[in-house]
Amino acid sequence: MSVETLTAPPATTARTAQRVPLSVLDLVPISSGESSGDALRNTIDLAQRAESFGFARYWLAEHHLNPGVAGSAPHTLLGILAERTSTIRVGTAATILGNYEALQVAEAFGTLGTLYPGRTDLGLGRSGSPSTAPAPPAEPPVTTNRLVDGLVIPPNRPFRFNTERFAVQARLLGRTPGDADRFSQQVADLADFFAGSYDAGDVPVTVQPAEGSDVELWVHGSTAGESARIAGRLGVRFGANYHVQGSGVLDALAEYRAHFQPSATLDRPHTTVSVDVVVAATDAEATRLAAGYADWVLSIREGQGAIVYPTPDEARGIDALSAAELASVQDRLDTRLVGSAESVVGRLETLQRVTGADELLVTTITHDHAARVESYRLLAEAWGDAGTL
Repeated sequence: MSVETLTAPPATTARTAQRVPLSVLDLVPISSGESSGDALRNTIDLAQRAESFGFARYWLAEHHLNPGVAGSAPHTLLGILAERTSTIRVGTAATILGNYEALQVAEAFGTLGTLYPGRTDLGLGRSGSPSTAPAPPAEPPVTTNRLVDGLVIPPNRPFRFNTERFAVQARLLGRTPGDADRFSQQVADLADFFAGSYDAGDVPVTVQPAEGSDVELWVHGSTAGESARIAGRLGVRFGANYHVQGSGVLDALAEYRAHFQPSATLDRPHTTVSVDVVVAATDAEATRLAAGYADWVLSIREGQGAIVYPTPDEARGIDALSAAELASVQDRLDTRLVGSAESVVGRLETLQRVTGADELLVTTITHDHAARVESYRLLAEAWGDAGTL
């Protein structure tokens, strides 16, 4: 694949070479031959292990109607993780606001923040159908990877989408056309609920136990869109999704920084960048463990919902994919970091340097739970002291 080599803009290279804290993003994947109960118990175990390895945060994603994902109720699971750990911060990346009312989210996380002070993070994501369709691109689509100071930035490739499945999910979650347009207002309301500054006119509003709790607010986004702008305008932390949509990571970060305004809780922009990682004793072993990744991503991209994660022997392998299937997942394959700890750490350093991230958010999926735990252990050991926030 041809690669265009570019230099990162100055704003993304401002951080020093000091390694930033690492955190964990867990989708609670279900492995082939196991149950959702096994996946949930594995998550509890991994959270405890991640704490002992020195990771700073343990965040859960929110996904619905996926045969191979048990992480559909992160707000419930977070309380269990907080109780079973003692120091690591726990949170979401992200709570999809369109699935809830902002008041419900504030009350749920205020409860966690009050019972587990200093340890609760609320990450917010935008999803759903806007009231107007996005404008078509003004320029021809890019078809090759860019290499920005050593970091692979893939093109934004369209993929197949199951509209019928999306419609069923939207109906079951109570989504309505245009509800994504409420995102900015919902985020602003949440910030006011926690600060105790919500203005309802002549009606006093006190949101307990959210008001005054020290829940840390984040907004997550994949592009230079409304999520990045609202995070900047409100002066909250921002997470950029390199592992989901690497094509937009640098633009999203630049948009957030350009719109940042200091707030009562944050005086300068603060970012984390997510990345797919599999680490093993050797490059060959890591490649073997990661064999099911293409099939798993393809199941998501084709709209059928994430399949149970296959064993290395069950995985078809990249060579077995059709040209259309490979094109659908190529960006995810090109941006994941797979190998020995030494080789992965070098590429993580590049990701940190080019993005200027204050933290890195690592998501690792393997069929075998022990291999997944070992991947995080090897990475933490090689990265050094992940530190605390």
